[in-house]
Amino acid sequence: MPLVLVDDLGIRFRGPSLLDGVSCSIEPGERIGLLGRNGSGKTTFMKILSGQTSADHGRVQWAAQSVVSFLPQEVPVDLHGRVEEVVKQGLELRSDDPEWLKEQRLQRTIDQMNLPRDAAFESLSAGLKRRVLLARAIVSEPDMLLLDEPTNHLDVPSITWLEDFLARWPKALLFVTHDRSFLRRLATRIIELDRGRLFDWTCDYETFLSRKEAALAAEEKQDALFDKKLAEEEVWIRQGIKARRTRNEGRVRALEAMRRERSERRERVGSVSLTIQQGERSGALVADVQDISFAYDDRPIVSHFDLRIMRGDKIGVLGPNGAGKTTLLRLLLGELAPQSGRVRLGTNLQVLYFDQLRGKLREDATVFEEVGDGNDMVQIGGSSRHVIGYLKDFLFTAERSRTPIKFLSGGERNRVLLAKLFTKPANVIVLDEPTNDLDAETLEILEERLVQFTGTVLVVSHDRTFLNNVVSSTLVFEEGNVREYDGGYDDWVRQRSVREKSQEPPTESKSKPRGGETSKATSPRSTKKGLSFREQQELKNLPGVIEQLET
Repeated sequence: MPLVLVDDLGIRFRGPSLLDGVSCSIEPGERIGLLGRNGSGKTTFMKILSGQTSADHGRVQWAAQSVVSFLPQEVPVDLHGRVEEVVKQGLELRSDDPEWLKEQRLQRTIDQMNLPRDAAFESLSAGLKRRVLLARAIVSEPDMLLLDEPTNHLDVPSITWLEDFLARWPKALLFVTHDRSFLRRLATRIIELDRGRLFDWTCDYETFLSRKEAALAAEEKQDALFDKKLAEEEVWIRQGIKARRTRNEGRVRALEAMRRERSERRERVGSVSLTIQQGERSGALVADVQDISFAYDDRPIVSHFDLRIMRGDKIGVLGPNGAGKTTLLRLLLGELAPQSGRVRLGTNLQVLYFDQLRGKLREDATVFEEVGDGNDMVQIGGSSRHVIGYLKDFLFTAERSRTPIKFLSGGERNRVLLAKLFTKPANVIVLDEPTNDLDAETLEILEERLVQFTGTVLVVSHDRTFLNNVVSSTLVFEEGNVREYDGGYDDWVRQRSVREKSQEPPTESKSKPRGGETSKATSPRSTKKGLSFREQQELKNLPGVIEQLET
C-alpha cells in the first residue's frame, strides 16, 4: 500500500492553475527529487502534503498513523530559544509516545548531529541554524521527510554530511533542490511540476535529463503538427459560400474542439535570456596580492597570502561557512585594506558585484523601479530597451514587473539582481553565492555566459557542479591556509586525495604558476579525464576567437 496517495489536486492563486489535476503515489522508503521552474508550485505542493495549505480540490490520503515532517526553505525569523528546545518542538508530531522514548530520540538526534544543545538558536550561523531545523524535522522519525532547498546556506562539508545522512535515511524522502550534485547523489525517482501538471519519471537525475529532452522535442513536434492542421481547417471554414453550404457539420464541431484545445494550451516557460555586457578591455594584470594578512579579533582570515589575478582568469572560492570567503573577495577587490602586505589593482577595471545577502535590493521598490532605477529605458549592448521588455528576458511578465521586491521568491530575487547587474558593462564580475534558489535551466545559462565572458570572474559558491563548469582555478580555505588549485571542485577533491595519499606536508599556494612553472599545491592536469563543461565551451568558441585575432 502506498505511503501517500495524491489524487486530482488543484489550486489557483492568480492566473493559470498552479496545480491542475495533479495525481501521484509515493511508496515507503523512496527518495524523490521534486523539480520544476521557479514559481511552478513545488513549495505549495509540499505544503499541501504536510497539511499547511489546503488545495482547491482533490485529496491527499496518507496511510494510517503516518507522520510527515516538513523543513521549509526559509529560517523562521521569530524562532528563539536554546538549541535543545528548538529540536524538542519536533517531538510534538508524535505526542502520544511515552516521555522516555521522546527523551531518548531528542538526545540521540542532538548527539548524532553534533549540535550545541545549550547555545541560543538566534546566535548561530545560517548553516548551523539549518542543521538545527533539520534535527527538529527528523527527531520524531517521520515516515515522510519533506525538504525544501535543504542545501541553501550550507557549506560543502555540511552538504556532503547531509548527503551521507540522507543516503542512510530509511524512510520516504521528497526534496526540492537547485544543487545538481545533491540530486545526482540522492534521487532515485524524479517528479516534475510543469505548467500545472505533474510528470513522473521513475529514474535518476541523469536519465531524467536525457528523457526530458526527448519528451520536449516530441511535444514541440506534436504541437507543430496540431497547429498546421488547425490552420488548414481555419482556411477551409473561411472558404466561399458554396463550400460553406456543403461543409460537414462533424468537421465543424471538430474544428471548434481544436480551437478550445489550442486556447487551453499552456506554453512552456521560456529560458532566461542572459546577456553579459562586455566592458572595455582591462589591463593584463587585474590584481597583484603580495604577502597580505588579515584577521578579525585575532582570528586569521588570510596569513602571508600571495596571488596574481590576470585578465580572463575565472577563480572559485571555496571554504566552510564563516571562514572568510566574502572577506577575501573584498581584500582582492581593494574594498578592504589588509593589515599587512599590499594589494595592487590593475588598470581600467569595471567591476560588477553580485551580493550574497541581496543587500542591493530595495524591499519596497517594484521590480520595474529596481532595475530601471527611475528610468523607463535601459541601455543593453549599445541599444535602448524598455525596462518591461528587458525584464521579459528574465521571465518577468508585465504584471510581475510591477510587484514589490518584498513579495518575490528567492529565485525571483536572484533574477532581479542579475537583471540589474547586467544593465552595466563589466570586465570583472564578482559573484557571491549566485546559485541559491535559481532553477537548473537558469543556472546552466548563467554558466554558459560566464564561460563565454572574456573578462575576469571571481565566484564564491557551494554549488559543486557550478564550480566544475565555470572556474579554471579554486582558492580553498583549508587547514588554516588559503591554497590555490587548478580546476573546479572535483579537481580539488582529486588533488587533495593525491596529496593525502602521498603523505607529503601541505605547501601553502602562493601566486599562480608563472612562466610554465607547476604549482606545488596541485597535481598534473594530465590525470583528468575528458573535458569539463567550461573547456568544451572554450573549444567551441575557439574558431571565432582565432578569426577575431587574425582580423
